[in-house]
Amino acid sequence: MRIDKLLWFLRFTKTRPLAQALAEAGHVRLNGRRVERSAQGVQVGDVLVLPLHAGVRVVEILALPARRGPASEAQACYRALDGGAEISIAARSNRSGPEARQEYEGDFLP
Repeated sequence: MRIDKLLWFLRFTKTRPLAQALAEAGHVRLNGRRVERSAQGVQVGDVLVLPLHAGVRVVEILALPARRGPASEAQACYRALDGGAEISIAARSNRSGPEARQEYEGDFLP
């Protein structure tokens, strides 16, 4: 199934053109690789990283939906791997001050 169609069916975007734009902008990751085409294929077991208005979501695809149904039907097709919590990278970028700078610099020191 195409990734844009999946994002729309699973109700991560309100319209399919928005799903296409999200995928083609390169903001979505599929199994750790950047998606640059809205026609990219998605299969059961794939892991998606999605930047949404509420934050970054990491989900595993459990089933491919046959239609854009109600939210409960869509939610049965994926499992949230992030547990609804902020991802550490996103949490770090929201902080400021010397503690955040020291933690950031510490990540890249040999």
